[in-house]
Amino acid sequence: MLTHTEEENRKRIIVALDFATEKEVLRLLDQLDPDNCRVKIGKELFTSCGPALVKKVGKRGFDIFLDLKFHDIPNTVAGAVRAAALELGVWMVNVHASGGRAMLKAAAGALSGIDSRQPHIIGVTVLTSLNDRDLSELGVQDTSREQVVRLARLCRDANLGGVVCSAGEVATLRKEMPGEFLLVTPGIRRPGDARGDQKRVMGPAEAIAAGADYLVVGRPITRAEDPQASLAEFLSAISGNPPNPY
Repeated sequence: MLTHTEEENRKRIIVALDFATEKEVLRLLDQLDPDNCRVKIGKELFTSCGPALVKKVGKRGFDIFLDLKFHDIPNTVAGAVRAAALELGVWMVNVHASGGRAMLKAAAGALSGIDSRQPHIIGVTVLTSLNDRDLSELGVQDTSREQVVRLARLCRDANLGGVVCSAGEVATLRKEMPGEFLLVTPGIRRPGDARGDQKRVMGPAEAIAAGADYLVVGRPITRAEDPQASLAEFLSAISGNPPNPY
């Protein structure tokens, strides 16, 4: 029987369901065990298949990270977070940290007084497809690391449960943020994996050792000839690193 630590360690990989059709999603889920991973549903899949597929995936026993990156006026974002929690029952949902303090506070307080299971609400700092040059073109003169730290502090002060950041910023944030503040890391690649459109990447063992709580992995698993075997490789890589108890 798994101990709590071993069980959590098995579910630190979040598999990104970056597909456009329900058929592709269900074919992949048939090959994965919900006891060994969580899954992420993003904009493409949600736009194509809607809330019905989110519920269908949940009924298969998978914890769902709803990756829609809400970024709007505070009242609208609060309503979206409530819908994700109460109508879809997701495990985690995110908002863009660049939406500002008022929006972040509205998201964090959206479920105040509601007794049902509340999802983790986390902020997206700087997308892993962006580097310092990209930020400069957007008028951000700080480095990507400096911008990530600034936005993470804003999320912490607004009472969000954590942030999405690249593995390169994890060690810095782990030193500064409280232990229960979750660090969710995309851009995870093994040495032989293609980078795709990711510019700030790191290996799974290194990311966990640096202090990441959850790793988002897409194509290295979803496009593998044997997705379950690929997932097992990622789990093996992080097996010697204990999870954040929160």
